[in-house]
Amino acid sequence: MTPSGLELEAPARVLCDHWTLWVTEPGPPGFDLPPEPGPDRIDAQVPGTSAGALHRAGRFDLENPAPLHDKDIWYETRFPAADPGRYRLVFEGLATIADVYLNKQLILTSRGMFTPREVEVTLEPDNHLAIGFRALFPELDKKGPRARWKPQLATSQGLRLVRTTLLGHMPGWCPEVHAVGPWRPITLHRADAPRVHDLRLQSSLKQDGTGTLRFSGRPENLDGTLTLRCAGQQAIMRLQPDGSVLGELSIPDVAAWMPHTHGVPHLHDIELVNGDRTIKLGRTGFRRIDVDRGPDGKGFGLVVNGIRVFCRGAVWTQADLLNLPGGEAAYRPWLELARAAGMNMLRVGGTMTYETRAFFDLCAEFGILVWQDFQFANYDYPVSDPGFAEGVRKEAACQLNLLQGCPSLGVLCGGSEIYQQGAMMGLPESRWKGPLTKDILAEIARDYRPDVPYIENAPSGGAQPFSPNEGIAHYYGVGAYLRPLEDARRAEIRFAAECLAFSHVPDPAVIARAGLGNPGHDPRWKARIPRDRGAGWDFEDVRDHYLRTLYKVEPAEVRYGDPDRYLDLSRAVTCDILEQTFAEWRRGRSGCQGALVWTYQDLMPGAGWGVIDANGRPKPAYYALKRAFRPVTLALTDEGTNGLAVHILNDTPSIRTVALSLVCLRDGTTPVVTGNRDLDLQPHSAMEIPATDLFGAFFDTTYAYRFGPPSHDVTVARLSDRQTGQVCAEAFHFPLGFSQSRHPLGIEGGLSELANGQWQLTLAARRSFRFLQIEADGYSLSDNGFHLAPGADKTIVLTPEAGAAGKVPDCKLWAIDGVGWKTVRGG
Repeated sequence: MTPSGLELEAPARVLCDHWTLWVTEPGPPGFDLPPEPGPDRIDAQVPGTSAGALHRAGRFDLENPAPLHDKDIWYETRFPAADPGRYRLVFEGLATIADVYLNKQLILTSRGMFTPREVEVTLEPDNHLAIGFRALFPELDKKGPRARWKPQLATSQGLRLVRTTLLGHMPGWCPEVHAVGPWRPITLHRADAPRVHDLRLQSSLKQDGTGTLRFSGRPENLDGTLTLRCAGQQAIMRLQPDGSVLGELSIPDVAAWMPHTHGVPHLHDIELVNGDRTIKLGRTGFRRIDVDRGPDGKGFGLVVNGIRVFCRGAVWTQADLLNLPGGEAAYRPWLELARAAGMNMLRVGGTMTYETRAFFDLCAEFGILVWQDFQFANYDYPVSDPGFAEGVRKEAACQLNLLQGCPSLGVLCGGSEIYQQGAMMGLPESRWKGPLTKDILAEIARDYRPDVPYIENAPSGGAQPFSPNEGIAHYYGVGAYLRPLEDARRAEIRFAAECLAFSHVPDPAVIARAGLGNPGHDPRWKARIPRDRGAGWDFEDVRDHYLRTLYKVEPAEVRYGDPDRYLDLSRAVTCDILEQTFAEWRRGRSGCQGALVWTYQDLMPGAGWGVIDANGRPKPAYYALKRAFRPVTLALTDEGTNGLAVHILNDTPSIRTVALSLVCLRDGTTPVVTGNRDLDLQPHSAMEIPATDLFGAFFDTTYAYRFGPPSHDVTVARLSDRQTGQVCAEAFHFPLGFSQSRHPLGIEGGLSELANGQWQLTLAARRSFRFLQIEADGYSLSDNGFHLAPGADKTIVLTPEAGAAGKVPDCKLWAIDGVGWKTVRGG
């Protein structure tokens, strides 16, 4: 698809070759011709960014990024036309203020990064195309309508006047890498090529299981009939009085699309037939999304095809900050990791960029819903300016036009923290709730994607928009606001569109490869810790607070005295917080219907917010979420004098026959009391069992009554498949909290090679160990940073990374309550 509709032929040319760029000082007013390139011209990739091109040429340092928005940056290419004449030249994304010249004639001026542009041109036998990306900083100094509030998020208030990404303008959040260049493809199309203008393609699912596919548009340069095909059905387009065509397919008992945690994400090919020409329109999925507001009408949750879905995942940042790629190859490894972690939703927040159709198609394939913010955040945007408002409409329509028929689009949101900013400034609702999100974006969303719930803003819905107990929350009570873990229940979260931001420490190997050195002495370590602009604290301070309160250690003493242990404890504490909080929110009696962690990936190597390192390697926090997000799982919650509660969940559409066991261990080794039960877990179900029901008598599992000395120090719950004996999930509870005691690492391990080049690590322990870490150079792991208990083997699958095929793995093991480390070698 192009900005104006569906192309029925491949583009005459994708202009991706032989581009060069050069950097100049900003041109004077009225400057309208590209300057002659100097000797510093370099090769450039299109689509791509100038930061990426300069970095490849050794002229841009990600550690100390030079500003790019104070320069003019020119791109040029030359190309022949075998058949000169009239063409349409399509620019899918120009960042941000751009003048385009064809054969030294100005053909287009673009003033927004997010709106594709199309212009009709006449090609000569040989052609010269030049694009001048004008300096943005002068634009940010221009006067606009007076703002009713001024947020601290970004460096310039002028950013509210220009449609560009906030990435690169938020110190403390990400490096100041400015987005400049043709970041999306440039294509040529014959002017007389057949296409369908004003396209609408919508799929839906009725309650009786019938899928419906509607297609409408205005054919151009097209003769003959159009036939729509999908899922074994076809329909001929009907010509309407206004010259448009309309068609509708009804598909009984269609295989529906579901999030992968709750079912199968079935997809179906769509084809459009015109004579002997068959045009593939991609794939669609048939699903129905309803909003569950809860019994009091104040909540928010998604019901997909009649099934309530607990949405869990993270906030997506960028696959590559330097290059801002949009191809399938760039997205696939990141999204494969999201699916493997049990994530069923990713949010593209309003401070990032719009992703391409390839991102949404992969999410559809993997069964991952996407919460899409329109790219507006924090600012008071000048929609009273008719020109600005019309630009917003065009931007939103173009983005949703590209996503028609895609089932992964699960929520549309007017933006991030606009309402919150105005409300926190003490303004009345009439000042911060306006037409941008209430009317303009809502209307476009209804027009293009009526099958997708629309939310005005995140957060919103409570007595104040940031009140977490109604509607949509941005929840940082546990986290930035240093509240105890109990606050996750006390706050009565309904849906957290972002939450639980921590400085997550990566593996030692990642730290070593990044050359960050000792966290107590290397200033680059601290420079990469995220912080809110203007705050006197950062998110390492937040993590240290929980180290102090939960683990009873003094972070500064450990950081300087034993930096390796400090990092191990830091990895462990955020994992504990993530697992315990999601155990709270996923339990059957919780009112929470979804939570997305801030953020999915880092933008630079280091201890950033991401649960995956900037280079794509999972951090221990990723594995904590993978355990917390399992579709079939169990969890333990401390209910005080009500004892320990065991929560068993089955999100899948199948009955699961499982065996539940619970054991309390003294000194991590000796069983004090045990309980067992066979269960048949119904589809899409949750149950809660008091631990004493499994024991058959009272036992102080939470050490709440304190009758004498504690009888145990760890409780282990284990859920196993009754047919195969395979362990589905484990959960741990430590009634005495964190212990400083350490024990010899009594673990037996063995490595066996699997048929597909993978290896399996099998571990057995004589006592329980906390936060066992594995380092296996050249291999990715199916689990890491977990607790290990006696009574059942733990198996980890090792998958070779690029270049490691055939390499025999060596695994180094250590635990935060273990003494020393152990190596398990293959062979």
